[in-house]
Amino acid sequence: MTSRAVRMLRRVLAPVSRTRWFRRVGPRALPVAERVLRRLTGGRLVVSGILVPSLVLHTVGAKTGLPRRSELMYTPDGRGGAIVAGTSFAREAHPGWTANLAAHPEAEVVVRGRRVAVRAERIPDAERDATWARIEQQWPGYRQYERDSGRTVRLFRLTTDAVPSPFDGRL
Repeated sequence: MTSRAVRMLRRVLAPVSRTRWFRRVGPRALPVAERVLRRLTGGRLVVSGILVPSLVLHTVGAKTGLPRRSELMYTPDGRGGAIVAGTSFAREAHPGWTANLAAHPEAEVVVRGRRVAVRAERIPDAERDATWARIEQQWPGYRQYERDSGRTVRLFRLTTDAVPSPFDGRL
């Protein structure tokens, strides 16, 4: 899709993604769709990746020590890194992957079929508003998930030594 078409589609779909219906159906339907698309494409494409930059995060469980994977939207930070937000469809609880990154900041991601090592750092409070503004350039209204959840969403910056960075790209 062209950038213009993607931007227009985002503007149409972003409000839908904040509805009660989507928040109820999305957590059940999207993982199934992700698994099907992952099998069909050999892991090179994720459902959300059609509209926004997406990755598969590979972490170590904070409590279990077992390998974990999560499909996430990311926003390029403009410096070769990525921003990920633990919105979890505006649920009251933080998603498990955020605890995993806090406990084990060394992780791996798969972006467009390329697996690279990353290091996660929490976004400092002083940078939260600017970070949300950057995220909302990509997905308008996304911060509403934080407001509706009643919690402060955990924001992380993922950095890598990979050259070229898999996160470079336009919003």
